[in-house]
Amino acid sequence: MAESMISQPLTGWGKPDLDLTEADWQSSSRGAGDVQIAFVEGFIAMRNSERPESPSLIFTPDEWRAFVLGARGGDFDLT
Repeated sequence: MAESMISQPLTGWGKPDLDLTEADWQSSSRGAGDVQIAFVEGFIAMRNSERPESPSLIFTPDEWRAFVLGARGGDFDLT
C-alpha cells in the first residue's frame, strides 16, 4: 500500500486533519477486539487494527466521553 494511505483520518465534519503517522496506537488490555485508539493533539483517534490503512475516526474529548459512557451503560449491547 502507498505510504500516503496509512492512518488517514476522516476529514470534514468539523474535525482537524491530524497527522497520525507517529501516533502511539493502543489496543485493549485484553487483546480482544480489533479497535485501537491514540491520543493526538487533544483529540482521540480510533482505527481498525486489522486494517490500519483505513480511515480513522476522530473524536473530541466530549464526544469520546459520551461514547465511553454509552458503552459502559450498555448502549451498544446486542441483547
